[in-house]
Amino acid sequence: MSLTLRIISPERIVFVGEVESVTVPGTMGEFQVLPNHAPLISSLDPGKVVYDTNEGRMEIGISGGFAEVQNNNVSLCVEL
Repeated sequence: MSLTLRIISPERIVFVGEVESVTVPGTMGEFQVLPNHAPLISSLDPGKVVYDTNEGRMEIGISGGFAEVQNNNVSLCVEL
């Protein structure tokens, strides 16, 4: 089982694809999303979004944003 990750900024679509996990800098602390994670909405602080794909581990720096997790879909609206 995998997650569908969408990372979107006001300027462009940064990433859309299947991932094994994603770690984000939540306002209340860093957290990791794995398949079948409970639904949630969180604001994001500046930091790194780290996600694991079939090609390996990827990282992107953000300056803030929001995350929504629901039904193995993770949507990140971020400022780069």
